[in-house]
Amino acid sequence: MGSDFKMVAKTFGGLEEVLREELEALGARNPKAGMRMVEFEGDLEMMYKANLCCHTALRILKPIFEFEATDPDELYDVVRDIDWEKYLTPDSTFAIDSTVHSNTFRHSKYVTYRVKDGIVDHFSDLTGRRPSIRLIGADLLLNVHINETKVTISLDSSGEPLSKRGYRTEQTQAPINEVLAAGLILKTGWRGETPLLDPMCGSGTFLIEAALIAANINPGIYRQNFAFEKWPDFDADLFERLYNDDSGERVPPCPIMGGDIDSEAINIARRNIANARVGEFVTVKWQSLTDWRPTEVTPEGLPGTMIMNPPYGERLKLDRIEELYAKIGETLKKYFRGWHAWVLGYKPELFDAIRLKSSVRYPILNGSLECSFREYVLFDGRYDDFRASGGHIKKV
Repeated sequence: MGSDFKMVAKTFGGLEEVLREELEALGARNPKAGMRMVEFEGDLEMMYKANLCCHTALRILKPIFEFEATDPDELYDVVRDIDWEKYLTPDSTFAIDSTVHSNTFRHSKYVTYRVKDGIVDHFSDLTGRRPSIRLIGADLLLNVHINETKVTISLDSSGEPLSKRGYRTEQTQAPINEVLAAGLILKTGWRGETPLLDPMCGSGTFLIEAALIAANINPGIYRQNFAFEKWPDFDADLFERLYNDDSGERVPPCPIMGGDIDSEAINIARRNIANARVGEFVTVKWQSLTDWRPTEVTPEGLPGTMIMNPPYGERLKLDRIEELYAKIGETLKKYFRGWHAWVLGYKPELFDAIRLKSSVRYPILNGSLECSFREYVLFDGRYDDFRASGGHIKKV
């Protein structure tokens, strides 16, 4: 393939290391995790694979200009002098997304405005004509990132966030983001070699993402398009080959199951599972959390991994929500010995209501909520014996 270039994969806070491992497995060179992103190097094929194959990337950026600017006027002047003909013509449309962490540049919208002016004035000076801004369906998507006075302008190769897989046509209230769901599954260490259960599955996102991971299905295959398909150097034959390569896919070796007490949620989950074409790998039941038993997942009642995102108490009264979390703890302790249960939650007092000690705690940002992702190892016997045998609480 062609020469390597620098890229940046964006993700959620807390998923950086999982994304770094994904990129490394795909063949990325020098992947380095940062704050909500991973820098790496690769060629055109690597960029296509990162968009198609990464479960935990939100978008893949290709930096094209880096410079210092001390105020908005200097930003405009530098942008105006850039050789934009490599990327645009006066007949092109473009869009700009700006992220600003700076005491000098305080407003991302004003940064977007000044960069836009610099680009269109560049073409006006040269040709007397200017490209147009288009918010949806633009020919070129630009990402502007400013950290204090360091400005990085990148081409956005993804377009819509990669979390918008395309399979979820319906959803319940406050569904978990697809990339976040996949990242949390990968953080548990689960790769499909043991049973997986989500007893509060809602619209089925955890179940679908688990099936994609276990079956080694590329999450990008559901997408209608990627932004790089409009680039001048787009290699349609290469992309077609990568898109159609299903040689790594497999039938998951263990069951993936879910349930919900809300019958409409189950109907939505089933439709989304069908849209993702993983119905043969996933089973869902209209069933309460407290009615689940390991023998419903496998006939032998084999231990596995449970993952759930219970309500946070924003819509239910506190006493009712604490009762729900207490039932989670009771059900886990009574019936799911030998399992590893993972709970994504928001309020410490609700975790307290589970009345079990977590072995691992990961801070996770779910939207604007600072959440915690906790593992409960459901061992036999006393907790002191668990500690003596090497078990421990790990805060990350």
